[in-house]
Amino acid sequence: MLSRNRKARDTAPPTPIGHSTFVPRDLLAEALAGMLQRPARSALTMLGTVLGVGAFVAVLGLTATASSQIDSRFNVLSATEVTVEDIARDQDEFADAAFPDDASDRVERLNGVRHAGVLWTVQPRYGTAELTVTAAPVGGTGGEPLNVVAAAPGTLRAAEPRLSQGRLYDDFHSDTRQRVTVISSGIAARLGITTLETQPAIFIGGQPFTVTGIVDDVQRQPDVLLSVLVPHTTAVELWGRPAQGARMLIATDLGAARQVAGEAPTALRPDHPEYLKAVPPPDPKSLRSSVTSDLEQLFLLLAGVCLVIGAVGIANTTLVAVLERTGEIGLRRALGAQRRYVTAQFLAESGTLGAFGGLIGTALGTLAVLVVALIREWTPVMHPVILATAPLIGLATGVVAGIYPARRASSVQPAEALRG
Repeated sequence: MLSRNRKARDTAPPTPIGHSTFVPRDLLAEALAGMLQRPARSALTMLGTVLGVGAFVAVLGLTATASSQIDSRFNVLSATEVTVEDIARDQDEFADAAFPDDASDRVERLNGVRHAGVLWTVQPRYGTAELTVTAAPVGGTGGEPLNVVAAAPGTLRAAEPRLSQGRLYDDFHSDTRQRVTVISSGIAARLGITTLETQPAIFIGGQPFTVTGIVDDVQRQPDVLLSVLVPHTTAVELWGRPAQGARMLIATDLGAARQVAGEAPTALRPDHPEYLKAVPPPDPKSLRSSVTSDLEQLFLLLAGVCLVIGAVGIANTTLVAVLERTGEIGLRRALGAQRRYVTAQFLAESGTLGAFGGLIGTALGTLAVLVVALIREWTPVMHPVILATAPLIGLATGVVAGIYPARRASSVQPAEALRG
């Protein structure tokens, strides 16, 4: 009976061996084990992905943050500034200057206007000396031509200058045609003026002008920092009225710019409002979008280069790992590991490297945005989509970089690997 059972067992077909399985938990464990075996190499491999993803997050975050600041500053400026230009000669070649003598008073009576004044670049009369500016009547320093701008006192108030010394000339100086001037700190340095305590004078076309104030900065019309400013009435007395090129600067209450722009030409010249063109500042959105678009394209290109470098680093390291672990791969294949499992193992390792690099890069990029915003006293702006997408970019970079090494690993033949 016993021999019969043994014979039956010997002649029975062998029990088939089941297919090997590789669950995701095992896949992740193998990937982490492969990274931790060589932590220094893994850290250096992730560096490219960290830089690429960090640059990606920082660029988009800083661009969004800066854009919000540009919007807020331009919106305030556009809501409070109007420029009126003299276009009388375009309408009638025989027309005189469009701005009347009391232009400032007429516009300042409009609702919503805070300050207003006319300004133009002075041109010397025929036969008069060139308008060079010197610190002495003869042989003075700074004897090169400088822009001399005739500006009403209201123009200076509308420009909102920041004085470093002295004071602005006012309506009294204008009404009495005083020979006074306001200059920028840069021009003062060129002329050798360091203090106003000695009541220094400069010479414009040989005419002496007392310097009453030195300006460091202005909120509007920054080109005046490159010019010597004199009262408009004094300029008319010395060099005549402007033939063309005069304009008016108007500072308004918040939100009143467009209303004032529509009323100013009629208030100035009710007989010929077409001689004047009111120009509220352009909408900053187009400027902001072009600036931010250029910045995004430039820095995203740099981020893309970093990601490519990171992908090459991951691919190189993974390929080296395949070559170093040929025996291990052959043993796994001999024990029943299928080719797709070997492929999945090395893809998981490269993907994990990329994912960790993406997480670290996202954290560093966000930190960079916060630090810059803190230093500049801005409100940081970060889109949640960017924070969610950035680690996935790192993961995708790692997976793509690991495709070739994983295919190389899956093609290893067990017999050749074990024989080597």
